[in-house]
Formats: sequence, structure tokens, C-alpha cells
Amino acid sequence: MKQFKTIFMFEFANYLKNKIFVGVTAVLVIVLAAVMFFPRVMEALEGGSSPDTERTEEAQDQEISGEKEAPGKESAGELPVMLIFSGDGSGELIKEAFTAAFPEYDIRTADRLEDIKEQISSGGAECAFAFDSLVSYTYYVNNLSLYDNNTYTADEVLQTVYRKNEMISHGMSEEEASGILSIQIEHGTENLGKDQRENFFYTYIMIFALYFVIILYGQMVATNVAAEKSSRAMEVLITSAKPVSMMFGKVLASCLAGFLQLFCIFGSAFLFFALNKSYWGDNMIINSIFNMPLNLLVYMLLFFVLGFFIYAFLFGAVGSTVSKLEDINTAIMPLTIMFVIAFMVVMMSMTSGSVDNMLMVVCSYFPFTSPMAMFTRIAMSTVPWYQIAISVVLLIGAVFGVGVVSAKIYRAGVLLYGTAPKPGALLKSVWKAE
Repeated sequence: MKQFKTIFMFEFANYLKNKIFVGVTAVLVIVLAAVMFFPRVMEALEGGSSPDTERTEEAQDQEISGEKEAPGKESAGELPVMLIFSGDGSGELIKEAFTAAFPEYDIRTADRLEDIKEQISSGGAECAFAFDSLVSYTYYVNNLSLYDNNTYTADEVLQTVYRKNEMISHGMSEEEASGILSIQIEHGTENLGKDQRENFFYTYIMIFALYFVIILYGQMVATNVAAEKSSRAMEVLITSAKPVSMMFGKVLASCLAGFLQLFCIFGSAFLFFALNKSYWGDNMIINSIFNMPLNLLVYMLLFFVLGFFIYAFLFGAVGSTVSKLEDINTAIMPLTIMFVIAFMVVMMSMTSGSVDNMLMVVCSYFPFTSPMAMFTRIAMSTVPWYQIAISVVLLIGAVFGVGVVSAKIYRAGVLLYGTAPKPGALLKSVWKAE
């Protein structure tokens, strides 16, 4: 136990003294602070007050004036202008329909097509519709935005207007036609499981965090072990400490360092969000990320720890078989590819919405893929408790089994120099060491 403690404290102190480790953590915290305080800073630069204060002052103004303006409504003169030109005399009919469909625009009619192009080019109007008939038009805009959905809205409105006119021309009264076209479909949704849309964002972020931490710290463990071997320091260490103590000390130190870094990053993110929550308003993505249920957070920590251990042990064992630091990337390539494949399977299943497909179910029991696969299934679907229990038990067993085997490989790898040993020769060395 004393050997383990000594190795653990030494390795953990090395992480805290590492300038890259401290620098990356500090930079990420500063970036998060800049992002989360951005609305507050912009509010201050524009000379505005906080959202809560603004709402209070607005309510007071409405009470004094005795008027209540619809939220989001501006006076017609301040709205961007949308022009309508019709060559068949249906301009007023279209204008009436568009006024209701586009409340964010000041709808005006134009007398000539040339006026439309001139006003849009000069900035007098934002966009325009030139109609050949109710079912044919040309949309004019100076710079087509990525989020411009005016044509989709116009198609729906014109379709309704056309159907209504056709019904009236075939003998229906205007009231009957309006009643048929304005019928509203009522529906309700009762979710008996998980809401994938609500859970998607923080699941996505947690999977990415798990992926990067395991890859980053796994490579750091392998690199540290290879550096000790190349400097012959490992030969001295292995004579005074048990390989199990050395392996577990290195892995636990890297795990604690990773947790400390994640705590600083995510903890600061939650703190910054709490300080600026009112400024983010109803931003669905931000609120979804920071409203992660407690039970999912517990599952995330559990699978993170177990997943980190199993890969850190493997990376450490592989690092002990390498004689030169420049060979470390080649040696750990199979482990990296296996983990990347697991990550891609999980990502594709998440984006497709089918997180309970057969491949994901299999991956949720396989110890090298279950940390990501099972957590994703828990977050985005309803998983029976016994499946979770089986996955966790298998993963815990694999962690201890891989840890012991990795410690034996670590001890045998100390004396292997030159070319990287083949798996058969390495296993034979491990067997003889016993």
C-alpha cells in the first residue's frame, strides 16, 4: 500500500506541474467564461439593463399608458419591408393573406416590377414577391440568408388562398370555404420513456468528453511508461515496487488528474451559466445542456471511471513494450482504432435516433465499448435495470482482469528492448514471469 501511495502521489504531482495540463485547463475555463458572459457583456456595451429589469420596466410603462403591446411586435414603420407585385390584379388579396402570415414584415404593394428590383438593391425593401398568378411567383432578395424560409411560408399561404377561391367558384360560400380550410387538428403527446430531443445535447457533449479524455490521458500514460523505460528508470523502479502497485498508481493518478480537469471545466461552466441564466432566456440548446438529470450524471461518472480505467491499463501495458518514444503512436494504434470505431458506432446511432439497434445492444455489453454505448442507451432510451447491472458487472470484472494482466505485461515489458515483441512472445514472457 505504501508503494502504491508513493507512486500515486508522484505521478499526480507530475500532472499538476505539467504546464500544458494547467495551460489547457485555464484556456478552456477562460473560453467558457467568455461564451457564458457574452450576452451580459453585449447588454452592457449596448447600454441596456438586465432582462428581468427590462421586463419590469416594460410592464410598468404598459400599466401607465394603459396599453399592452403584443410581445415581439414593433410599429409598422420599424419593420422590414416586403413588396408584392401582381400582374393579374390579385395584389390586394395576396397582401391581406401575407399580412397575417408575415407579421414580422411591413407588407406593401408595388406598381412596377422594376421598382421592386430597385428598392431591394438600394435597401428600401428586404424582399419581394412578383406574382404571375396565385400559383406562380418569383421571389426577389438581395442576399439570400441560410435561414430564409419566406418561400415555404408563401407556398402554404398561397395554397390556402387558391383552394379557398376554387371552393367559392364552385358554389361554396366564403364562410363554408374558410371553415373547411381553417380546421385545426388537435393532438397531444404522452412520453412514456425518454425524450431524445431533450437529452441529445448533453449526451453528445458527455460522449465527446469521454472520448477525448480517454484518448488524451491514455496516450499520456503510455508515453510516461515508455519514457521511463527508454531512460532505464523503470528497471530501478520495478526492483523496489510491485508491478501491480506501479500500474494502478499510474492509472489512478491519471484518472484523478482527468477528473480534476473535467471538474474545473464543467464546474466553471455550470457556475458561469448560473450567473448568466437570465441572459440566455429560452435558448433550448443551452438550457438542455445545463439541465442534466442527477441520475444521468451519476451514470456518466460511473461509466467514465470504468471506461477510463480499462483503456488506461491497456495503454500503460502497451507503453511498457515500446523501447523508443517515437514508436509509441504505432504501438497504441490498434487500441485507438478500436476506441474510435466504438465512438463512431455510438455517434451514428445517436444521430439516426436508433440507440437500441442490435449493434448498440451488443456494444453495451462488450467492456471496451460499453462505457459509451450503455450510457447513450440509458440517456436516450428506456433500458431495463438488469441490462444496466449486467453491463456494469462485466465492465468492473474486465477492469480488474485487464489491470492484473496489464501489470504482468508491464513487468515483462521492462526487460524487452529492441524491436517491439510479438503478442505470442509477450504472453510467453508473462507466463514465465509467474
